[in-house]
Amino acid sequence: MGYRTAELPDIKLDEFESMPFFDRMKMLMLHWVDHGFGTPKQATTFYAWKIFLYGLFGLIVSGAFTKGLEFNDIGAWWHEPILYQKLMVWTVLMEVLGLAATCGPMAFHFDPPIGGVLYWWQNDTFRVPPYPNHVPFTKGTRRTPWDTGLYKLIIFWLVMMLFLSGEQISGLPDGSAGVMPQWALVTYCVLILTMGLRDKVVFLSSRAEQYVPTMLCFGLMSNFTDMVMAAKIFIVIIWMGAGFSKFQHGFSSTVSIMVQNTPWMIFKNFRRKTVKNYPHDLRPSTMTHLLGHVGGTTCEIVMPLTLLFSPWPWLTWIAIVCIWMLHTFIISTIPLAVPLEWNVFFMFCVAFLFGNFHPSNGYAVGDMDPVLMGVVLVAALSPIILGALKPQYVSFLVGMKQYAGNWSATSFSFRNKSMEDRINERVVKSADNQIDQIEPLFGREISEVFVQKAVAFRMMHPMGRMHMSALMRHTDGLDHRLQREGEFVSNVITGWNFGDGHCIDERLIAGLQEQCQYEPGDLVVAFTESQPAFSKKVQYRVIDAALGTVEKGWYHNDDAYNTQPWLPDGPIPHTITWVRPGYTAPGVAYPGTGGRK
Repeated sequence: MGYRTAELPDIKLDEFESMPFFDRMKMLMLHWVDHGFGTPKQATTFYAWKIFLYGLFGLIVSGAFTKGLEFNDIGAWWHEPILYQKLMVWTVLMEVLGLAATCGPMAFHFDPPIGGVLYWWQNDTFRVPPYPNHVPFTKGTRRTPWDTGLYKLIIFWLVMMLFLSGEQISGLPDGSAGVMPQWALVTYCVLILTMGLRDKVVFLSSRAEQYVPTMLCFGLMSNFTDMVMAAKIFIVIIWMGAGFSKFQHGFSSTVSIMVQNTPWMIFKNFRRKTVKNYPHDLRPSTMTHLLGHVGGTTCEIVMPLTLLFSPWPWLTWIAIVCIWMLHTFIISTIPLAVPLEWNVFFMFCVAFLFGNFHPSNGYAVGDMDPVLMGVVLVAALSPIILGALKPQYVSFLVGMKQYAGNWSATSFSFRNKSMEDRINERVVKSADNQIDQIEPLFGREISEVFVQKAVAFRMMHPMGRMHMSALMRHTDGLDHRLQREGEFVSNVITGWNFGDGHCIDERLIAGLQEQCQYEPGDLVVAFTESQPAFSKKVQYRVIDAALGTVEKGWYHNDDAYNTQPWLPDGPIPHTITWVRPGYTAPGVAYPGTGGRK
């Protein structure tokens, strides 16, 4: 792999599409183990510069427009709460514009390199209301002037907040530059929550589940100590919620895939040791389990508790360094969807909140108002518990399942290229399908390799194996059809992709059908939900764009995890619980209606 050239499988490109589907997938999976996505090294440089410029301009903007932050004494900024708040606003602005996560080639944005503002600023693009049947005035999947106006107001408000200077409140350290005006923080929270009822895509892109609770605490509480303690509790619960969600098979698969995609990992033997027995068994190895659960899960559960309750500054800084190492590792892998700025900001947060405001200096759990603490704990834990037990009700982001490999997801199967092309021809959006974005850069054959590599990536996770198992039964064969990773279809249709299959479930597919007018079998979608806590039964659905949901059921996650990702033994056993009346799957039906009970 060169600086500007991609790493490709060792095959004649004109023969690739004629290979049987599962042979293609196995070849791409083996290639992934050795080379990851195979993206040119130039992409890594792009993201390194992007992180640098995010941090540089964030500090410049924060200092230039804030009274009390002087460029001739930058070292004094470290103790200023308003710097923490301004960098949070700056990060949210980058996210909601589409300039942070899900930007560039590792999020499959090529031409243009972002979605975000290019979609959400114009009328008639797709939106995804979360509760259209329960919240008045939110039905529909087309963006209206009301939606674009609200989005523009949110952007204006975030920019305006960057120009505000601090106000003094009770409990602030002497000589402080203050905190942001509370009315500004509360107003932003109201705006983004209102947007969330109209369009969950913009809401989630702002990472509201991460920042809104802390902003509300700074906006509604009257004592600075309570504000800091609330911010500490929220960030600790974010880490611990993510750690708890990793106690399932999908996380080890994610770690294996992330390490294999790491640009600095030049040792092929180490990449292959992340799987059990290359090239015969691509399930995660014991080394991967240890790396994930000792280096990752344990760190996310133990170190946050250490930060919150540590009686000694030296122990606090050990925990801070461990958290830094965790986020540095994540950043260094340049993960798909590239949430790099979020990781950088959290590295700043952990040092700022726990290094500056130590329990021994009056910022211990016992120093917080107990009633407010109870409110904060309920607000922080409720969505995580709901997402763990009933994942169908909340996004995996709201449920704090970052990097867990346990997400709702979709895979799309088009009858042929003309069915995929209808999205370009009939849907209002700012980018063509990925295959058509890449083709001018690399040619048709290379483009198809990379687009299908995303499908192989999904099948290397347990849920992707169930996707193809369902599509085998509900199509007339996969060899001659086009399979596409649902996250990247979301990228094209909604302008954003971050692994949340809820963004492109039945509601959006129904809106797509209104515009594309597919016939039965033209577009079949396999949907899997997140695995709930304390159960290994994972719900799945099959959706025909022309007919709606045609089948529901569940599969046992052990069955999906324990088979090889290219399904050499056939479909994953699954239990069918409902079939659309009068519907018959066109493919060869799986024997019986059962599987594992």
